[in-house]
Amino acid sequence: MKWLLKMAALLAAALALSGCGYNDFQRLDEATKSAWSEVVNQYQRRADLIDNLVATVKGEANFEQETLTKVIEARAKATSIQVTPETLNNPEAFKQFQAAQGELSSALSRLMVTVERYPDLKANKAFSDLRVALEGTENRIAVARNRYIEAVQQYNVLARSFPTNLTGMVFGYKPKENFSVANEAAISTAPKVDFGPAPAASR
Repeated sequence: MKWLLKMAALLAAALALSGCGYNDFQRLDEATKSAWSEVVNQYQRRADLIDNLVATVKGEANFEQETLTKVIEARAKATSIQVTPETLNNPEAFKQFQAAQGELSSALSRLMVTVERYPDLKANKAFSDLRVALEGTENRIAVARNRYIEAVQQYNVLARSFPTNLTGMVFGYKPKENFSVANEAAISTAPKVDFGPAPAASR
């Protein structure tokens, strides 16, 4: 009899947790972590490509070292930030990660524009292959980032809505950080890699 009462109590508790959104928190929390992992993976893939890109560009005689140095420094800064699942719940760490990736995107974009002035480098097969791989990675970053944004939006709606917000408070499920509008606009634009003819200089 006691066993039946205990099972009934557990069943009632399970139903109560399900009704107050506990299971939804579990599901959406895992979804945000999974989406975030893909964002990090794609940024790491870009960082790995940049290593090869820099090595190729270094082979070009008289290439503008200042532009190349900024890419190297930005990459070093972006990869030095330790990213863990806890980053999602740390506003300051999340903003630092965003800012570092944004700086790398900007430096990389400037590098690609500068390459326009080096026809031998543009014709380099290795550089061309890296450019194509980089374009693909930038697209994957955009897709992964958008999926993360959507996952966090769903999670945050649950965390801020009544009565599930009470469940979140009890179990420590707080709203998660998301890409800010300003930062999203800055980092969602892939570096310009158009290698068409440069416009004629004005006279």
